[in-house]
Amino acid sequence: MHRFSIIGPGRIGGAIAIAISRAGGDVADIFYRSQRPSDELLSHISGEPDVVHFNEAVEPAGDVILITTADQDIDSAAGTLAKNIGGSPVVLHTSGSLSSDVLACLRGAGCAVGSMHPLISISDPVGGAESFRGAFFCIEGDAAAIKAAEHIADLLGGRPFTIDTRMKPLYHAAAVMACGHLTALVDASVEMLCKAGFDPADARAMLLPLIKSTVANIEEKGAAEALTGSFARGDRAAVERHVAAIEQMPDASILPIYLLLGERSLRLAVEAGLSPDAAAAIEKYIYLVKTEPK
Repeated sequence: MHRFSIIGPGRIGGAIAIAISRAGGDVADIFYRSQRPSDELLSHISGEPDVVHFNEAVEPAGDVILITTADQDIDSAAGTLAKNIGGSPVVLHTSGSLSSDVLACLRGAGCAVGSMHPLISISDPVGGAESFRGAFFCIEGDAAAIKAAEHIADLLGGRPFTIDTRMKPLYHAAAVMACGHLTALVDASVEMLCKAGFDPADARAMLLPLIKSTVANIEEKGAAEALTGSFARGDRAAVERHVAAIEQMPDASILPIYLLLGERSLRLAVEAGLSPDAAAAIEKYIYLVKTEPK
């Protein structure tokens, strides 16, 4: 049975600590730098783990150490650990974009190192602790670290998979596109509805059922078959009306977003059976809009 040490009890670290505890795992200690974890968070972790300020003299008790800090702090956290690490624990970080290479100093100190990124969005640690079940965990690193990370994923009811260390940034870019950029896209759509006269809260409420049904269709049918709307139909006249309306928006960045995603949508539409000639007509129009003098 592993004992776990958590460095950085923020949203992801706190959620992992709670989830491990609820699954029967042993959270030995929790280390923080700037802000001590709240009593509410700690109340969800059994066994009363030690809560310690992270400094040069830290000696984690766990045989598996999880660095769950912000990406920019992982390197310094690893350097601090490497100064007086005891034994040969496994050290994992939870960054999506960084690989296990950022922990190289710990590998040199005799640790097995790796990364374990849960492919979910966590906004708070208590609620997020329930999100790991069924989630995918992207894992890479040394063999012993991969084994420990797979154990954690299994413990939390997740679905682990391994990736080539070199591909970690591309994997994370895809995740940002599907999550962070989706959030930004929805925000732009809300802004457009506000320009049309709706309250922001009403705009979000109107769009959410549409978004949820789209995600359900993608899950059931795949992207090409799930595509609906003007680009799926090859309706150039509707696209022209959209462009004319978007050109009146104060935020000039929305039109390039619409056009770029429109080009991608046309590729999906052709895959789903749209006439290449209909797609080409809209592509020609998009080209003219993008190249016309402003």
